[in-house]
Amino acid sequence: MFFSSFLSPYSLTSLLILILCIVGVDFVTTTQTKIGQGYKLISIEKSQDGGLIGLLQVKEKNNIYGLDIPHLKLYVKHETDNRLRVHITDAKEQRWEVPYNLLQRNTPPSLKQNVGGKSRKNLFSSVAESEYSGNELIFNYKNDPFSFSVKRKSNGETLFNSSFDDSDSYNNLVFKDQYLEISTQLPKDASLYGLGENSQPHGIKIYPNDPYTLYTTDQPAINLNMDLYGSHPMYMDLRNVNGVANAHVVLLLNSNGMDVFYKGDSLTYKVIGGVLDFYFFSGPTPLDVVDQYTSFIGRPAPMPYWSFGFHQCRWGYHNLSVIEDVVENYNKAKIPLDVIWNDDDHMDGKKDFTLNPVNYPRPNLLAFLDKIHARGMKYIVIVDPGIGVNNTYGVYQRGIANDVFIKYEGKPYLAQVWPGAVNFPDFLNPKTVEWWGDEIRRFRELVPVDGLWIDMNEVPNFCSGLCTIPEGRICPTGTGPGWICCLDCKNITNTRWDDPPYKINASGIQAPIGYKTIATSAVHYNGVKEYDAHSIYGFSQSIATHKALQGLEGKRPFILSRSTFVGSGHYAAHWTGDNRGTWDDLRYSITTVLNFGLFGVPMVGADICGFYPAPTEELCNRWIEVGAFYPFSRDHANYYSPRQELYQWESVAESARNALGMRYKLLPYFYTLNYEAHTTGAPIARPLFFSFPTLPELYDVSTQFLVGSSVMVSPVLDQGKTEVKALFPPGSWYNLFDMTQAIVTKDLHYLTLDAPLNVVNVHVYQNTIIPMQRGGMISKEARTTPFTLVVTLPSGTNDIEAKGNLFLDDDELPEMKLGNGHSTYIDFHATASNGTVKLWSEVQESKFALDKGWFIEKVIVLGTNGTDGAFEINVDGQPIEDASRVKYSTIEHKYINNLDDEVDKRKSMMMDIHGLELPLGKNFIMSWKM
Repeated sequence: MFFSSFLSPYSLTSLLILILCIVGVDFVTTTQTKIGQGYKLISIEKSQDGGLIGLLQVKEKNNIYGLDIPHLKLYVKHETDNRLRVHITDAKEQRWEVPYNLLQRNTPPSLKQNVGGKSRKNLFSSVAESEYSGNELIFNYKNDPFSFSVKRKSNGETLFNSSFDDSDSYNNLVFKDQYLEISTQLPKDASLYGLGENSQPHGIKIYPNDPYTLYTTDQPAINLNMDLYGSHPMYMDLRNVNGVANAHVVLLLNSNGMDVFYKGDSLTYKVIGGVLDFYFFSGPTPLDVVDQYTSFIGRPAPMPYWSFGFHQCRWGYHNLSVIEDVVENYNKAKIPLDVIWNDDDHMDGKKDFTLNPVNYPRPNLLAFLDKIHARGMKYIVIVDPGIGVNNTYGVYQRGIANDVFIKYEGKPYLAQVWPGAVNFPDFLNPKTVEWWGDEIRRFRELVPVDGLWIDMNEVPNFCSGLCTIPEGRICPTGTGPGWICCLDCKNITNTRWDDPPYKINASGIQAPIGYKTIATSAVHYNGVKEYDAHSIYGFSQSIATHKALQGLEGKRPFILSRSTFVGSGHYAAHWTGDNRGTWDDLRYSITTVLNFGLFGVPMVGADICGFYPAPTEELCNRWIEVGAFYPFSRDHANYYSPRQELYQWESVAESARNALGMRYKLLPYFYTLNYEAHTTGAPIARPLFFSFPTLPELYDVSTQFLVGSSVMVSPVLDQGKTEVKALFPPGSWYNLFDMTQAIVTKDLHYLTLDAPLNVVNVHVYQNTIIPMQRGGMISKEARTTPFTLVVTLPSGTNDIEAKGNLFLDDDELPEMKLGNGHSTYIDFHATASNGTVKLWSEVQESKFALDKGWFIEKVIVLGTNGTDGAFEINVDGQPIEDASRVKYSTIEHKYINNLDDEVDKRKSMMMDIHGLELPLGKNFIMSWKM
């Protein structure tokens, strides 16, 4: 939920901009202030762990943005074959870093010399430049002024270069207590992605001269190029030299607020605290770097099977009868639905872990949950971190007793959100984690929810500064907008934490960093300042919530978090926040979903049809056609918007039955991608260049996307259009809704495809084997149906090689892995030689699939030359007993928008092999003559 942007297009943010303009605030400084002469490396030696450890000394002191830290410790280590770490911090005093217990990594070794004393060993002697080489990456350094570069060993390409000369628009290394600056040179033809969270109007590529500020805020996603809910200081750099593509990732592991300036030929970090802790991942493919990145920050969390079904939510389901009607209406409209959600409507006075006794009486709610749980449906509710200050409220009482709240001057910091006056739990405190887990346990005993939605965890505050509860008046009154501050507050600007010397471009207007959030001089556990820990609040809450849910019943948790940080995907899913029901926002949603795949948060989606205001019927049609293929697919709307469930318009219902119908057939494919994400970090939704990295024309495609490696979604994103211009990489593509339709092209081409209102174009690429089922109204039902294998071959050729896979498990188990007796993994292969096509499976851990009785009833082969019918089928080495049941039919492909003259001379077929009963848990071989 959000509050400010309901008012009008001129939101509270816009009002603040106007005020700051009047008083003369300069938002973005375009001129670069030259700061000092950098540092020089005065000693360097090998560390005991095989790395390098060095001492840097400032060359020329100045007081711009504060005093320089005179000596810095440099630590460099090739941590794996494809990961290099460069860590720079104060040589004498310990500085804030992302807590090592939240994001596990090695602690850099200490210097073996007295700072300021003589070097124990000067390894570079009179050498001005040297290098430290690993298997894939090379670290080079210059000693005076100190700079470093990182090169790819295979081709000598420079990936990062912090060197500086007077003609550059940026500074040499700057390291002050509250201002750190470092830059890298970049080739102008590099394609950069990442640096979120923000809504990027230009598409998935990072755009030169756009502002990139990283600081978690309660700014709705309608704000473009602005710091939003999450902070992900990583970027992927994809370069193409003479048709050879190489990708790498750069992560600056730092939770402090920062501005990142990309100029096209350079990138500059300006950070207001912490350390410089860089990690370089060598790739070289986009999938490789995401694999390497998530192996470090934490593999994406395994998601339960039902979470890939469709979800319905709304802020404003005022009572239980409303959500009962919603569930029934979805059923009547024959639109699939797996999960029903409550925003804060179920709460008593908007207080966490409570039930409204009038609108959501517990006996009635339990009866409703028994009913939907029996069908296989699930129920999720929202939990905000703000705990209402109320001496009769048990959650608050126990929080006070356990001393779990963030403090200011020794007392719990007072803020205001939906319940009124609140305190915020400090999830850096181990006692808070225990208390939070106990409150979740108590609530689940009250209501058996199936997951938790942790919202408002950047964290927002309807007030600013140091506040007290007013005497003699009710706050809030309960009659006006709930987001208007009614506490008695005074600004806090007298500390360097609340008013740092460098002003990041917070909220796009250089807003004070404590504006509408916790005062940044407030204190967490062990004296940690909110100034440093602000952007990891949602991350720390996700970890605590995950621990609590997994510990209750030993089941796989489902958590949806609005605020995220590096590593959040290891614990939670994400949605893109408060968007608008506009065509632009539909378009932006694709970019944000794709970015979060890079961030290691593959379970992501946007509010389908928009959070507010009312979408048009046409827009909602088109949005469900996109949203049905988001990894996380949920319709969610605002309290003040008209109802927009998918059955509200018959045309939207038809589009939903069509698009979600296909999603539910593809659930085995989505779930296998979930396993792939969990084991390799691979995004579920991906940019096209992930599968075609050598085609630079795809590097900026933001209006189409892949689900997995081979399913391409080409939606209509413009009002009034009944066709779509889609870009097709070379090869054979088959329409997933009408598999008789084929598109074959030798070269990269734009094609104009018909797209009536209820149609979305989804194509599957050649050389793929996709497992599908019959679908259904709910994932539990769909999961029990027989399987179909769709095998896609290059059209009309004898060069056949296709592969696919399938992962099946007990999705309630916390771990998603083989070897536990509750999972099965199958590889599928198809090849051709000597005029014979062979399709076969290789099964690992067969027992689970056999116990479930799953079987393949049909194989659909696309792009084949046909068959003479000489079928042979073996299961576990034995011919099937009754081959007479097996039938086949063929239909000649129709070529759509043919751009290849040779295609007209070909004849390729869709072959439907049916009447099969091949147990999934057994190896099979099927062959036939072409």
